[in-house]
Amino acid sequence: MYGLLFRTVFCRMDPEKAHHLAFSWIRAAARVPVLRTFAAAVLAPRHKQLRIEALGRRMHGPLGLAAGFDKNAEGIDGLAMLGFDHVEVGTVTGSAQPGNPKKRLFRLAGDRALINRMGFNNDGSAAVAARLADRRPVFRTTVGVNIGKTKAVPEAEAAADYVLSAEALAPHADYLVVNVSSPNTPGLRDLQASEHLRPLLTAVREAADRAVTTRRVPLLVKIAPDLADEDIDAVADLALELGLDGIIATNTTIAREGLGLVSGPELTAETGGLSGEPVRDRSLEVLRRLYARVGGRLTLVGVGGVTTAEDAWRRILAGATLVQGYTAFLYEGPLWMRRMHKGLAERLAASPYATLAEAVGAEHRAGDGRGRTA
Repeated sequence: MYGLLFRTVFCRMDPEKAHHLAFSWIRAAARVPVLRTFAAAVLAPRHKQLRIEALGRRMHGPLGLAAGFDKNAEGIDGLAMLGFDHVEVGTVTGSAQPGNPKKRLFRLAGDRALINRMGFNNDGSAAVAARLADRRPVFRTTVGVNIGKTKAVPEAEAAADYVLSAEALAPHADYLVVNVSSPNTPGLRDLQASEHLRPLLTAVREAADRAVTTRRVPLLVKIAPDLADEDIDAVADLALELGLDGIIATNTTIAREGLGLVSGPELTAETGGLSGEPVRDRSLEVLRRLYARVGGRLTLVGVGGVTTAEDAWRRILAGATLVQGYTAFLYEGPLWMRRMHKGLAERLAASPYATLAEAVGAEHRAGDGRGRTA
């Protein structure tokens, strides 16, 4: 049914308008008691063998929604109702901003991909913090908050802008993510260089600790798939040095060549970050490199081109404790998480590993570079 709806309705709409329409339906559904009951019976995670501990939380499973879908923390319960084990909201900036001019979202259906140059359109840290503070959860899920730089803030003042967001949002976050890897804010990716990243992450860590004294809010950094290998190593080493809790690999890519794109040049020539299946292999490569560098000392989150349960399983074998998706959700629809949980549980049952935690990074321990898949 969703495939028919996607082809006959959403594909004929501007992608951003289609997103707003679908998201409004998700939020509305979460307010209807009979639909919540249905979701609890049909869509909720039910595979106990997938339960995992990460970032100080006991989660129903490893599968979550990446930042970018719910920018303003408006539909967490609706998304949890669809079975996501964790939901990462944002990217949120210190001040509200409209983002880049429209049209800024492009659907590459033949490639199962998107190009976006949204530009961190959001309500700002104060408004999102107030919304999170007022939230009365209906469905239990882990909530991450992804923070970025306000476009108008110069690079020299970036740390103060991130600190503003961290102080406002840390009290309401199960974990915080510093996003320095979106290609759609000028100069943002320059912050991935160690000389810029070290003081930035230090300032955010201190801000989160000031804002929340009753617990330690886990802090992660999200990196781009376009980093050179030596820069990936440098970020990994810095994360260990600073005592970060994890790394998210990866954001969207600015690359186009060598990705096997079948969409026409009228789409592939659009500027912005490419997400979805074309970025899958590179994101997996980055994840493997990170795990080889940090092992189990950090929580690694695999994201980028995750569409099937096999994709998620390969991320776990490569070292991901948690796995996120976004683009596939748009193409696969509301039953996507149900299929992903079922397929992942089947792969774990057919594997030599007793628990999901045991499977994390198993391909490295096996020494074959590929791991064992079901």
